[in-house]
Amino acid sequence: MTDFDERLKKAIDRGHRTRQAEGAAAGEKQATEEDLRNLHSKLRIAVSEHIEACLKKLCDHFPGFEYSTVMSSEGWGAKISRDDINIIQRRSSNLYSRLEMLVKPFTETHILEISTKGTIRNKEALNRSQYRFLNEANESELIEIVDNLVVSFA
Repeated sequence: MTDFDERLKKAIDRGHRTRQAEGAAAGEKQATEEDLRNLHSKLRIAVSEHIEACLKKLCDHFPGFEYSTVMSSEGWGAKISRDDINIIQRRSSNLYSRLEMLVKPFTETHILEISTKGTIRNKEALNRSQYRFLNEANESELIEIVDNLVVSFA
């Protein structure tokens, strides 16, 4: 075999190894993406169930609030709302209070986002978004975040 033939064979082998390595890396990346999607779903279910439980408890302690589950393109969670009438010197006005907490859908940024919007007597009290990278998020920390947000609204 000539020197050229040996170099050509080595180059071809090197190309095969590179292609195999790239294929393996792409397969791992796809598996990782699917793993992150599954993790997001698991955390989303746990956190949204906790949100629902917390807001139902809040309704039990504050009469007049109406509870509803939210499942939309914006996320999963729950909201409570209440309309009050304020009568001062023969004039009446409507006062609106609400709290909405959602877990946003999976995105390419690989984060879990909890969005909170709260209004008390027509004044915005809360408008927060909490983010955690999926590979760093744990269920107990997210549940604690939800607890703190509900307590701060109450």
